[in-house]
Amino acid sequence: MAKYLFKASYTPEGIKGVMKEGGSSRVNAVEKTVAGLGGTLESFYFAFGATDVFVTVDLPDFASAVAFAAAVGSTGALSTTETVVLLSPGDIDAAIHKSVEYRAPGS
Repeated sequence: MAKYLFKASYTPEGIKGVMKEGGSSRVNAVEKTVAGLGGTLESFYFAFGATDVFVTVDLPDFASAVAFAAAVGSTGALSTTETVVLLSPGDIDAAIHKSVEYRAPGS
């Protein structure tokens, strides 16, 4: 499974929904959605500042991450969203040990 960080900010309507249902209901909704895609919710945090929510999930593949981001983003409850692919130290170790042949432009 791959790990993703989703960052989002609510619209005024989205904030009203959180205020009506509470923060725990958002965690439960996200957990159910992620589980339906074959993944798990690792963390869910509300925050002050430019970003209102930070969510970390494990999902089986990129297609699941796109499906999650599209489903959540299409509701209109968010003004901004960002998906960040998170890499483990082992992922980086595997990458630096790959042999790459590349020719720079003009060389």
